[in-house]
Amino acid sequence: MFALTKEEMSILGPLKTPKRIQDFLDALSLNFEKHGDTCLSPRVVLRERHAHCIEGAMLAALALRLHGARPLLMDLASAHGDQDHVVALFQESGRWGAISKTNHAVLRYRDPVYATVRELALSYFHEYFLDDGKKTLRSFSAPVDLSRFDSRGWMTDEKDLWYIVHALDDAPHTQILLPGQAHRLRKADKIEIEAGELMEWKKSMRKR
Repeated sequence: MFALTKEEMSILGPLKTPKRIQDFLDALSLNFEKHGDTCLSPRVVLRERHAHCIEGAMLAALALRLHGARPLLMDLASAHGDQDHVVALFQESGRWGAISKTNHAVLRYRDPVYATVRELALSYFHEYFLDDGKKTLRSFSAPVDLSRFDSRGWMTDEKDLWYIVHALDDAPHTQILLPGQAHRLRKADKIEIEAGELMEWKKSMRKR
């Protein structure tokens, strides 16, 4: 199916629920891109056993698709000086949830309790800040359906999938803040900043 090997199917097949997919992503080590920027396909992630946010989101989207869901990604876009984050979207009983690969204690999995994609995106707002506490989440994209890239072999490509990064960047984005609202935002508290410094993976760590 989808040009996946039997071994790949044996890994992805049992991941029948978003919770199982998230648990699988959590067990993968973080891709620190030691040899330069990457955007690895699901096949390469399964082989290398590591991923960063968009790589994990694409693998999650593939796993969801194998069980009948649309392979949807959403881009969370930040203000200058911070990094965007990408999650895989899913629905249960008409409510939205998200699967997320991150190294932080926050910006993680979201249970499917959100009535709209906007509600889901806003759930990340207060946890999205820089080391000085400045909140930086500014917009979120419309869902991007990866099935539009099937002809390019996104699931099994051995090359980096930069065209998916560009598609997320080019997707329509909805602004979160009203004009003039950014300078009135309260910074994260000291205890929130300290919690935000928690990391799941250090560069020297690699789970078995």
